[in-house]
Amino acid sequence: MSRIGRAPITVPAGVEIKVDEHNHITVKGPKGTLERDLTPQMKLELDGGVLHVTRPDDSKENRSLHGLTRTLVDNMVVGVTHGFEKKLEINGVGYRAAKEGKNLVMNLGYSHQIIVPETEDIQIDVPDANHIVIKGIDKQKVGQFAAEVRGKRPPEPYKGKGIKYDYEVVRRKEGKTGAK
Repeated sequence: MSRIGRAPITVPAGVEIKVDEHNHITVKGPKGTLERDLTPQMKLELDGGVLHVTRPDDSKENRSLHGLTRTLVDNMVVGVTHGFEKKLEINGVGYRAAKEGKNLVMNLGYSHQIIVPETEDIQIDVPDANHIVIKGIDKQKVGQFAAEVRGKRPPEPYKGKGIKYDYEVVRRKEGKTGAK
């Protein structure tokens, strides 16, 4: 049995979960509402303040989907209560970011500024010129948006210039003079 899949999901106060037919789940909380269509093989049972995900049999596909389904629902519950955030760091001389209205404006060594608009479900915060914080209630959208911002100038291995996650470690290379 899946250790992740059999773990119950505790529904905090203020969060409302509704499971429709064909496993369409709606999670409503203080930060917003999330909806998702889950695989119809899994059974979602709501007992008071606890949600259980069960699988019909032990086939390989159902074992795989069991933990995935439970994690997706748990991420929805965490998203509407606490939210998710990704932190990015900008390294490099002259590299900086600023927020102008609802746009993220970055100077990354190109001949032009890179402008990324904020969407309705993603909030961008720039505490200082070298840090970007991306917040939202949907974990997948926050991670995708952060990856797109990082993709504008990924960190390079020689000087470490570029945009990286705050937990990311850039392995540095020596360069052509170090080989002699």
